[in-house]
Amino acid sequence: MAVDPLNPPIDIVLVVDDSPLQRQHAVELCRKVGMAQVYEAADGAEGLLKLATLPHPRLVIVDLEMPGMDGVEFIHQLAKHHLPALLIVASSKDSTLISSVETMAQALGLPLLAALQKPLTEAQLRAALLRHRDTPGHYTPVTSPAPVASIAELAHAIVSRTISVHFQPKVDMKTGMIKGVEALARWQHPEHGWIPPVQFIPLAESHGLIHDLTLEVVRQAFEQAAVWNAHGLKLSVAVNLSPLLLNRPEFVTEVAELLNAHRLAAEQIVWEVTESSIVADLGMSLGTLARLRLKGFGLSIDDYGTGFASMQQLSRIPFTELKVDRSFVHGAHQREHLRVILQSALDMANRLKLTTVAEGVETMEDWRLLQASSCTLGQGYLIARPMAGDALPGWLREHNARLAELRA
Repeated sequence: MAVDPLNPPIDIVLVVDDSPLQRQHAVELCRKVGMAQVYEAADGAEGLLKLATLPHPRLVIVDLEMPGMDGVEFIHQLAKHHLPALLIVASSKDSTLISSVETMAQALGLPLLAALQKPLTEAQLRAALLRHRDTPGHYTPVTSPAPVASIAELAHAIVSRTISVHFQPKVDMKTGMIKGVEALARWQHPEHGWIPPVQFIPLAESHGLIHDLTLEVVRQAFEQAAVWNAHGLKLSVAVNLSPLLLNRPEFVTEVAELLNAHRLAAEQIVWEVTESSIVADLGMSLGTLARLRLKGFGLSIDDYGTGFASMQQLSRIPFTELKVDRSFVHGAHQREHLRVILQSALDMANRLKLTTVAEGVETMEDWRLLQASSCTLGQGYLIARPMAGDALPGWLREHNARLAELRA
C-alpha cells in the first residue's frame, strides 16, 4: 500500500511527564499500538532537548503540570522554535483547563491530535492516531511549505473549469438519511496537486476573482443537483457565500437566472454566510440577504459561535438555518462547558424554528450527543468526506447499510 507523503506513519514517540508511573503507562500504550521507538522525558526542558535529536515524523504526548518547564511552556517552545511534532495533551487537570490549552495549541498552529484527561487509554490513543491518518495534510513539516499558485493560474483554472466541486453529505440526526450536501470548491493544480481552499479562496477575494469563482461553483453545483433530481434524489445544496458578494446587487439576479436555467426550486438552495461577513457594509449586506430570502433561497449562519455578534445577527437577518462550528461539536461529550454551549445554541435555534446543522462530527460519541441534544442535521468525517458528485450514489448504497447503527 502506498504511503501518503503528507501523512507518513508515526513510529517515534516522546512521552513528557514528571510521573514515572504515568510515563510508564503511556509507554506501554504506545508499544501496544505499534510504536517502534518510544522515548521519555521528565519535564519540558528535557523533552525539548530529546525532541531536537529525533527524526521526523514524531509524536509527543505531554502532561501539563510538571516542575521546571510545564506542559504549557513546552508547547509554546515547540511553536517558537518551529519544532515539527504531532501533539497529544494528556493531563489530570480539569477539562476546562485542558480545553484552554487545546485552543492555545491550535491558535499557535500546532498539529494537535487530542487533548485528553488522564488516565490515557489505548482506545483514546488509537483514535488520535486514526485522526492523523484520516486527515489529509494534517502533518506538514515546516521546512516544506505548500506552494501557492499565482493569480493568473487561478483565473485560468476558473475559466477552464479546472476548479471542481465536491459535495459533503448532511444527514438527518434521527434517521441517518441523507438530506443535503455542502458544495465545496476544489482545485487540482497541474504541478502542485491539490491546492487547499484556504489558499486559493483568499487569493480570489483579494484579486477580484471571487465573483467568477463563486458563479463557477454555483453552476457546477446546480448542474449536479439537476442530475440528482432527474434520478429521484432531491437534496438541498449549500453554497458558501463570500462577504464580498453581499455588496453586489446583481448577484441575486445572476443566481436566480442560473436556478431557472437548471429548473431547480429556490428552496433547494441554502447560502451559507459567516456571521462576521455582514458587518462591513450592513445596509448592502442586509438588502442582498433579504432579496435572496424573497426569492425563496435558504440562508444559513455558518460557524455559529466563533464571532462576537452571533445573537445580534440572528435577530436582524432572516436565517433559516444555524450551523454550529465544529469547535463546539468535536469532543463536547468529554467537556461539560462545551456541552452547555452546544445545547444552549441548539435550544435557541429550535425555539426560533431554525434547522440546526452540526459540522465536524467525527466520532460516534459526537453523533450520540447531538442526537440527544435535538440537533437536526449532522455533517463530518463520521458520515462522509467531500466527494465528487458522481460518487454520491455509490457512497449512499454503503451508507444505507449503516443506518441501523446510526439510529440506535
